Amino acid sequence: MIKILTIIGARPQIIKAAALSRAIRESFSDEIHEVLLHTGQHYDQNMSEVFFEQLGIPQPDYNLNVGSGAHGKQTATMITGIEEVLLKEQPDFLVLYGDTNSTLAGAIAASKLHIPIVHIEAGLRSFNKSMPEEINRIMCDHASTLLFSPTLTGIHNLESEGFRMDNASPFTIDNPGVFHSGDVMYDNSLFFATLSDEQSKIIDELGLNGKAFILATIHRDNNTDQPERLNGIFEALYQISILKDIDIVLPLHPRTAKLLKQNLEPGLYANIKNNSKIHLIAPVSFLDMIALEKNAVLVMTDSGGVQKEAFYFGKPCIIMRPETEWVEIVEHGAGMICDADTERILEAVMHFMGEAQPSFPKIFGDGKAAWFICEQMLKNKN
Repeated sequence: MIKILTIIGARPQIIKAAALSRAIRESFSDEIHEVLLHTGQHYDQNMSEVFFEQLGIPQPDYNLNVGSGAHGKQTATMITGIEEVLLKEQPDFLVLYGDTNSTLAGAIAASKLHIPIVHIEAGLRSFNKSMPEEINRIMCDHASTLLFSPTLTGIHNLESEGFRMDNASPFTIDNPGVFHSGDVMYDNSLFFATLSDEQSKIIDELGLNGKAFILATIHRDNNTDQPERLNGIFEALYQISILKDIDIVLPLHPRTAKLLKQNLEPGLYANIKNNSKIHLIAPVSFLDMIALEKNAVLVMTDSGGVQKEAFYFGKPCIIMRPETEWVEIVEHGAGMICDADTERILEAVMHFMGEAQPSFPKIFGDGKAAWFICEQMLKNKN
């Protein structure tokens, strides 16, 4: 029996953890004991607690309740709390997901205590170090013992940074093992799609049954906190709703909701609020999000996770960032990088709602990434 400590803190990590917890529960309960630590980085009911209920994730054994705050203060508080739990639990592995401050804090705390780190979603790169997430993912990768990349591009990125693909077990922080695992989020999307069909009522509640609509999400601080960028994005949303006479559903991240009135030009803010085609709604559950993604004709987002989910369900995606870690989506013509540029966003909408024929090949694995990760942890326990 090995013990793993899994750290989650933000909504995407909670969802990703569902895949690993499910694999352990169904196939490895006699071999792997999972302890769950929630940093409390996201504390909104719909963005955290309800996910545990809907996705069947065990309730956390620990919750640090750090809340939001400046990067340095938030990360430092998490390092302190994570270190205390690591010293108490003495796990065989610390499991980290993605690229949040929770990920960085876990990597720092565990590496100082010489506890092997498992990084799920290793090797992703935007090649933009002004993004906090880029720093977090690079630092976590280089402190990890087992690195699981969802794509071949991620493997190539790690190789170009000096990781050796021919390292042999036993793996350590100085002799890490790199694996092409597939994507745990693809596991989840396959598993929960049917459940979403059965349980989600969001399409009916929004009055969109039988209607074409666009799904949009905006949450990254460089979009929400910079008025010029936020205005560029929302001007595009407003014009799209008018030009295409189409509904746009926008579940508002707490950061976006807080800054909308403050950072939008008054006239644009009024146009958005008074437009019956633009549905500004509270954050939605994962099952509702799947329903929106499956039923939308087009997805617009600055979220890496939503880009992938759109791809899983065969929906073209407009990427409202200057780059993406998921370059395969763009390479297959299923996504277009438009940043916060109003005109580029409008052109991309016209492209995808015209005669574009993007392809959606199975590039994210076989839906069993979590099982593969569990097997490798068992094989490589020191």
